[in-house]
Amino acid sequence: MYGFGDNDDLKVDVFINNSSGGEVASKLTGYFVVKNKSFRFSAIAFGRIGGHNISLKLSNLSINKLKKMEIDAEKLQLTIQRKLIEGDVNLPPDIKLP
Repeated sequence: MYGFGDNDDLKVDVFINNSSGGEVASKLTGYFVVKNKSFRFSAIAFGRIGGHNISLKLSNLSINKLKKMEIDAEKLQLTIQRKLIEGDVNLPPDIKLP
């Protein structure tokens, strides 16, 4: 389903903690859960010229932990970016979106 090598049915849940910015770009912070482990991320969401796009940032420590879990970190990042663009995320009820 998500293209993680031998573990194609890997479930990933994305949670947004905070969003700030304006009409063209927003900064997002949050975390995702994969194999019952939580990893933080930050991202910049762009929305105008060329359509929607996400610049996702994971720490080197997180990338190394994912690799030890035998998860393709690059494919996982693409999946998270897609979920952010499509709005397939969990938002806290009190979040203020830009």
